[in-house]
Amino acid sequence: MNVLILGAGVTGLSIGQLLRKKCDVTILEKDAIIGGIAKTKQVNGITYHTVGGHCFNSKHKEIMSLAFDLLPIEQWHQVKRTSRINMGQYEVDYPIEYSIKQIYEKDPKLAYEITLDFLSSVDSGSYYNLEEWFRQKFGNKLCDLYFLPYNTKIWGRSPNLMSHEWVQDKLPIPNKESFFTALMNSQVDNMPHSQFYYPNSNNQKTFIDALASNLNIICNQEAKSIKKTSTGWMVNELYNADILISTIPLNLLPRYVEGIPESVIKSAEQLKYNKVSNVFWESQPTDKTWTYQPSIDSIFHRYIHIGNFFDTRKNYTITEAIGVRSYEEMVEYGRKDPFLIAPLDYNISEHAYVVYDENRDKEVKHIQEYLESINLISIGRFGQWDYFNMDICMKQSYETYLKILKWL
Repeated sequence: MNVLILGAGVTGLSIGQLLRKKCDVTILEKDAIIGGIAKTKQVNGITYHTVGGHCFNSKHKEIMSLAFDLLPIEQWHQVKRTSRINMGQYEVDYPIEYSIKQIYEKDPKLAYEITLDFLSSVDSGSYYNLEEWFRQKFGNKLCDLYFLPYNTKIWGRSPNLMSHEWVQDKLPIPNKESFFTALMNSQVDNMPHSQFYYPNSNNQKTFIDALASNLNIICNQEAKSIKKTSTGWMVNELYNADILISTIPLNLLPRYVEGIPESVIKSAEQLKYNKVSNVFWESQPTDKTWTYQPSIDSIFHRYIHIGNFFDTRKNYTITEAIGVRSYEEMVEYGRKDPFLIAPLDYNISEHAYVVYDENRDKEVKHIQEYLESINLISIGRFGQWDYFNMDICMKQSYETYLKILKWL
């Protein structure tokens, strides 16, 4: 059975690894470098992520096994996630809802208002948009103080124009009991990425290369023509396959598929996403791994202290801003913070984050239903148009692999 995979990011490489012993697998990658949005770049011998801060952990045992089979656990080290939120005059631990005691030390009145509001909030279980979800889960005070300004920044639009569906398993969500416990004692974030694994090489590319091992990958080969044939698929009039798996962004894929209905193309054109601009800096020492920046006075939405992902810590930080920002603007804002010493590199991503606007669910359903009807498998963060972390991309690859096994 010939399998053709479009895209050599984490999803494409994972499904390739799972299928390679059962099928003849070929992966086409449009870029010269594999890795997708998890690819890294080296500057002065130091590696940083050009999109986000990709780290690895999972609550799914089969995904941990897949990762450690490819790159043994001895070649990883664990990092404790130490995240802070910049409140302007002071910082508190992330997540903010467990840090009311810290706010109380700086602003007792604000802490009292947050507590009263949270404990009296009512969660109906029904939400029309992301802002309603925040208000019902966290109360109006926390919503206005942190969740609305921060999420307006990272999505580039008001949360009342967005779906709440993406937040499942992305945020720690306290109930009133855990919130009250945090007022009395220390409460911690127990989500999977509260601790994570990073390669001992201090370069996520080591894991990407492990995912790519023993795979037939053809780089600089963009899929521009996809045809359904009597026996399977043909891509670029050159590559034939019995099974076709795409990780191409869902807003782009339909335009390459021969004979696709115009309505599907129009649905794809409705999908929204954000690019990300970042600057890699030499920075002051810190014990943090992330710092969130909700203030509207800064274009940055977070600092990724990538040097603290390393097994021997180094003083390097990535500043991120949503959208296309010039190098000059990024450096101008960075120089306002004495923590950031010297800019070393600059990057603008293409696809970085899908946007869950009011059209997303309907348009994605329409596209996916058509693709399923012609047996074109579309998976991954952008193939599903979903906010998947690295481990969830691998989990979806694993689930797809199990389905394909039934066909063999």
